[in-house]
Formats: sequence, structure tokens, C-alpha cells
Amino acid sequence: MEQNRGAAQTGRPLLCWRIPLRNNHVGVGIGLVIGVLALQSPAASASDDSDLDIRPGNGSPGSTVTVTTTACGPDVTYGKGESEAGGQFHMFEGDRAGELTGEFQIPGDGGPDTDTVTVKCPPRTKLTDTYQINGREPNGAVEAGFGAAKDTDTQIVVGGALLATATAGGLVRMRRRSHSSRT
Repeated sequence: MEQNRGAAQTGRPLLCWRIPLRNNHVGVGIGLVIGVLALQSPAASASDDSDLDIRPGNGSPGSTVTVTTTACGPDVTYGKGESEAGGQFHMFEGDRAGELTGEFQIPGDGGPDTDTVTVKCPPRTKLTDTYQINGREPNGAVEAGFGAAKDTDTQIVVGGALLATATAGGLVRMRRRSHSSRT
């Protein structure tokens, strides 16, 4: 009743609270994307708590691992590091001021595991972090179920044909839409 008096006094019609259904899927999609990003952000910020930067974060046996840190301070030019898998290594000044960098090699005979790296620098700074050691890297082509792994010519031809067909279909569809919008 209150709304009717307000409409009569202003001379404006009552507002209808209808939401067009064709736009609902857009709002749901945007909400899902925002929800996924919100759920991932705490995990991303919590996963980088260490002051050590270990590259690659998932090395393989025989590969070289680089450890970098800025936590020792701007005046420190030397540090010592130790990896459970790779042994002891030295850390020297890096490319930037206050940065220490060191390298070691993962032994080639190991399998998948985790490795702990500890870095010590003066006066009493001790940093520890872990990273993954994967199994051996694959050697050669990987069969994915489409022909022989060494028969790349056939795969390139078929892939090119599929891409050309998809492009032609898209052009036909765009042409049909443009003709229907003119009439």
C-alpha cells in the first residue's frame, strides 16, 4: 500500500523488479571466477614464506640447482649452504646488492624425493627450505596415442587440416551472422 501511494504522488509508474534471464549466466560466470581467484590467493601467499629462492623448484637428478637469498643483509658477501642430496656449496654475491647466490648439482643416481637446503650467513642467520626432486627426465619422444612418436609429418598435416577446417567454419558462421543482421 505504501508503494502505491508513493507512485500516485509522484506520477511515476511502479518499478518492476524483473531481471533479464539472458544475462544471469554472465553474472554466475563472473562470480565463479572471482570465487576461484579468492580461494587461490591465500594459498599463493602462504606458499612463499621462505627467504630462499630455489630454482628449479622441482629439479631432476643430474640437474643444477641455484639458491638465492636476500635475507642475509646488504653488507654480507659470503655464505655457506648445504643440501641433503647435493652436499655443501658456497654462496657469493649475486647480481643485485645484498643478494647471495650459490649452486649445487643433484646426484644423477637418485629417484623422486624431497631435498632440504640450509643456508648460513654471518652473523647468525640460518635459513631452511625444501624442494621436490622428480624422477629422471624423459629421453626422446613421448607416445601420446596418435601414431608413432617419430612420425611427426603425419601429425603436422592432420593438425593443420583440423586448424584450417575450424577457421573455415568460423568464417562461414561470421558470414551468416552478418547477412542475417542486415535483413
